[in-house]
Amino acid sequence: MSDAIKRAEEFLSRERAFRLGELLTESSHPKTKTLSQTAEDDLPAAIKQLQSVDDDIPLSMKKVLQQDSFRELIEAFVKALSTGKRIYFTGCGATGRLSILLESAWRRFLGEIKKVSPEMGKMGDRVYSVMAGGDFALIKSVEGYEDFQDFGRYQLRERGVGPGDVVVAITEGGETPFVIGTAWEGLDAGARVFFVYNNPTEVLCRYVKRSREVIEEPRITKLDLTTGPMAITGSTRMQATTAELFVVGSALEIALVRFLRKRLSPMQAAKLGLEERQAGDYLRLLSELIEQLSSPQVVDTLARATRFEEGIYRRRGLVTYMADSFLLDVLTDTTERSPTFMLPAFRKYGDNRSPSSWAFVKDPFRTTEKAWHELLQREPRGLKWGRKVYEQLKAPAGLKAQPPKLDNSEIYKFMIGNEPDPSRTDAPDSALVVVTAGGRTDRLIRTALQKFGSQYKKTAALIVGSADVAAPTDETFHFPCSLSDSPLQLWHHLAVKLILNTLSTATMVRMGRVIGNAMVWLSPSNKKLIDRGSRLIAQQAECSYEQACIALHEAMEEVESGKRQAQSRENRDSPVALAIERLGGKGKRYQKSEDRRQRTENRRQRTEDRGQKTETLPSDV
Repeated sequence: MSDAIKRAEEFLSRERAFRLGELLTESSHPKTKTLSQTAEDDLPAAIKQLQSVDDDIPLSMKKVLQQDSFRELIEAFVKALSTGKRIYFTGCGATGRLSILLESAWRRFLGEIKKVSPEMGKMGDRVYSVMAGGDFALIKSVEGYEDFQDFGRYQLRERGVGPGDVVVAITEGGETPFVIGTAWEGLDAGARVFFVYNNPTEVLCRYVKRSREVIEEPRITKLDLTTGPMAITGSTRMQATTAELFVVGSALEIALVRFLRKRLSPMQAAKLGLEERQAGDYLRLLSELIEQLSSPQVVDTLARATRFEEGIYRRRGLVTYMADSFLLDVLTDTTERSPTFMLPAFRKYGDNRSPSSWAFVKDPFRTTEKAWHELLQREPRGLKWGRKVYEQLKAPAGLKAQPPKLDNSEIYKFMIGNEPDPSRTDAPDSALVVVTAGGRTDRLIRTALQKFGSQYKKTAALIVGSADVAAPTDETFHFPCSLSDSPLQLWHHLAVKLILNTLSTATMVRMGRVIGNAMVWLSPSNKKLIDRGSRLIAQQAECSYEQACIALHEAMEEVESGKRQAQSRENRDSPVALAIERLGGKGKRYQKSEDRRQRTENRRQRTEDRGQKTETLPSDV
């Protein structure tokens, strides 16, 4: 019996707790079942398919905002702020990045408060984020961390959680062991604990023991944010995290305004724009934003932006985004493309062996270390765990033998500052894309173009909201929408997220990284993803779960050992897609279609290179 089969059988017999196929967030959405096929024939129609799933969010959130648990969350935030306690947001992967975004937005607003009330502006450390793997995981999730409750307990304990604090444990699926561990640790420490998730409560209780134990604990307050299946099966970075940002961000803003209006003069409150809104106001603004972003003009602009990025990648080019206040939002979407679609991850300075990430982010105003501080609004919090910590936590042998380097010195090796990077500008094709939101576009675009525009083969501007300048770039993608000012700039963050999620997903669909609405190009780097990969293989190859799991482990072994020669260093093999192909499923047929589409793009590019007028070529579907 091969090692791959042994590992598969071990997973099948010992890891039933990670069999999550019954969860709604892991199911296929009927609205997007033909997404990949539609994207080949009619890209705007495919974008409308993706956006149609966002339409489910406001109706679901209306029920959430009417729950006692939402009012209790606001009251708990107000009490913590009033009594000098801390608010902790904990998460893993997409929810970890969400937690860091909430803390960063909080700290950024405190900079505004300091201008009118230096005393009130000293509350920066009152909101704290705890992400599995620390801030290093902003760039790349640390393999295996999310699988262990004790890791979550220890990370939260390290951050000093205590009596009277508030812990908001956020997990899209409602079953992540790390996040569940933070909930239990918060409870043991005497904190008020909220558990936020996106699957129906009754389903979690029926199928996932660890979730049931948290949900049935009366001292933990639950917020069920179920919106339905994701637009891309299992991709909770989309609708689930959007709902979480909306609900938790709304609660924090409402609490912050209530707290400050009692402590500031009317003149100070007016200078800060502290408008007291009710839950219904937030729901109305969310509905209006989603409606505006699905207008024909925005859909057409998204289609143009998708074709723009697709063209860069098909010519083996690289996209570099530049942003300022919303650099963290752009980084979040960009880095999440790697695990979602199995793209090359961000690489560190000095690494000349790993392939460059297809997309990257940079701050045009600051050097890397200062850019990290600006992005987080504080010094990064990398982990400094040594072997003793992993032994104490009873970690797997691999982690104990070779503890990963996750400290700040490693974080700073990701060069997101304004230092030159020839590896990106010297690619066969390259694009500089400036991202702005909220009307303050002139300085950012001008600076980025003056300093760096000539280094790239193409330049573009992605403008969200109103535009105060005509961008002097090769391409301008303007997404008109109303962005209401608020303490945490919640509507700006939501708009950027919705647009970038749709843009990056549509691009990867066009690049053949999705079959139907299934992201079969994924890296099965933890138990949850091994389960997801097995289910996708079983669905596409029309075989049993057990057969799919064995095929996946065999493909993983082949890819990891280097026996399988990848098409290129930039385009790694996906064990999931390889297993589907081996089992004769839809992946093989789809790859033929993808090869034909690549040939079409090559013909188009040759025509452009000859300087001839490009005609619309027939689809190669």
